[in-house]
Order: sequence, then C-alpha cells, then structure tokens
Amino acid sequence: MTKRAKQSAGLLMFRRNGDALEVFLVHPGGPYWSKKNEGAWTLPKGEYEDAEEALAAAQREFGEETGFTALGPFLELGSVRQKSGKVVIAWAFEGDCDPAQLVSNTCEVEWPPRSGKHIVIPEVDRGAWFSLVDAAVVIREEQRPLLLGLQEQIRLRLK
Repeated sequence: MTKRAKQSAGLLMFRRNGDALEVFLVHPGGPYWSKKNEGAWTLPKGEYEDAEEALAAAQREFGEETGFTALGPFLELGSVRQKSGKVVIAWAFEGDCDPAQLVSNTCEVEWPPRSGKHIVIPEVDRGAWFSLVDAAVVIREEQRPLLLGLQEQIRLRLK
C-alpha cells in the first residue's frame, strides 16, 4: 500500500488597492521560522482528512490561524505540491482585515529538534498585506503559482 501525500487546504484573501491587488499572507510561528522572511510566508492553510471537504477545511484553518472569518464567494486557484510532497489546494476570496488583530491557535513542537523537549508556539506569528510583486518574493516558492492563479481568476472576472 502506497502512502498518500499529506494534503492541505488554504485560503488567499485579497483586496483591491486602487487598480492593484494585495494579498494577505501569514508568517509561520516558532523558533525555526523566526529569522526567515523571504520564501517563508504562506497563505493560511492546514491539513485535512479525506472525510472533510477541502473548502470547509480551508475555511476552518483560515479562522484557526488568523481569528478572521472567510466569506465567499471563493475562487478556485488550483493546487501546488510543496518540496515536502504535501499537496496544497487553495481558493481566494475578497476581504479585508487588520493584521494587528490576528489571533492564531497554538501547537506543540519538539525544540530543539530531536531533543525530546517540547514547546508551545503559535502556528502563525503575524500576518501582513503584500502587493503581488512583494508577495512573490516572500511567499514560499512552491506557492507562487497560486498568486498567478489569482491574477488569472481576477482577469476572467473582469471580462
């Protein structure tokens, strides 16, 4: 029996700033990520099981990681495979939030690795709005196609 790749679902919130689009990304919490910036940010997302609908999981994870509510309509952005093998399926929605109001759930991790010691960290330590150009620099490399998917969805909606 082959082991199935982990699957994750997420939401990319966007807003219009004049003629430009901005996207809301989050930065992972914990000591591993604390000094990383470029290529570290991500859309709010999380793993889900086959029994859960992916979009419902994405909405749940968005709320857990940000404290904000995601309201549709949702635009399908497709999926990407991360270097770990995890498949991330994503949707976008138009919304707004104040990053200073972000409240993330916590999780327990072993730190330092293989030490047997565990610490509790926020899953997300902060969020921010980025232009699409800036987002392409700070988002995980494997997730960049999701930004292009958003641009394509917006272009199609304007036709």
